[in-house]
Amino acid sequence: MLKSSDGDWRAARRANARAAVLDAAWGLVRENGLAALSLRELAKRAGITTPTVYAYFESKNAILDAMFAQAAQSFVEFMSSLPASDDPVADMAAAVRRFSDFCVSDVPRYQLLFQHSVPGFTPSPESYGIALSALALARDLLARNGVHDPRHLDIWTAITTGLVGQQISNDPGGDRWTGLIEDVTRMFLAQYGDATQHKGES
Repeated sequence: MLKSSDGDWRAARRANARAAVLDAAWGLVRENGLAALSLRELAKRAGITTPTVYAYFESKNAILDAMFAQAAQSFVEFMSSLPASDDPVADMAAAVRRFSDFCVSDVPRYQLLFQHSVPGFTPSPESYGIALSALALARDLLARNGVHDPRHLDIWTAITTGLVGQQISNDPGGDRWTGLIEDVTRMFLAQYGDATQHKGES
């Protein structure tokens, strides 16, 4: 029993230490951008030595992968909490608005999740799998609007990420592009959706 308790304590201590390193990493990239993430600067911010960082993460990419997993989980939870209504068109626009809010509220997190902003980094299959569950939510929402072709899902994700990218790059803090969400949603559905599934139409 004592050995088990000792093992649990060590595991909890390790988990807490890893969480503290990740918190420091997020603080660093939010202040200075993803490119500023270095193990030396991270150790300094976390109040530990660089070798100690390696005791919890084998490499910088391992830290980025853990950050990616955290970001993906936050994204899935944020999108999943959006309530559904009996109007699939409105729900689709609301989902894009929610996606936009998530992205513009934390640009380094958006860049890590949706752009290849760090040369040489690719998320692990486990971490990427979390992000894919969010794509399933988008697929279900499109299906409610009569959109089933996988190519159209690709078009939709290109449109929505494009809007967000333009907003972040060219009008940070504004709504020049995010203000187009409702128009873009209806344009897309007019081209690819099944009008018979839209609210108020027969």
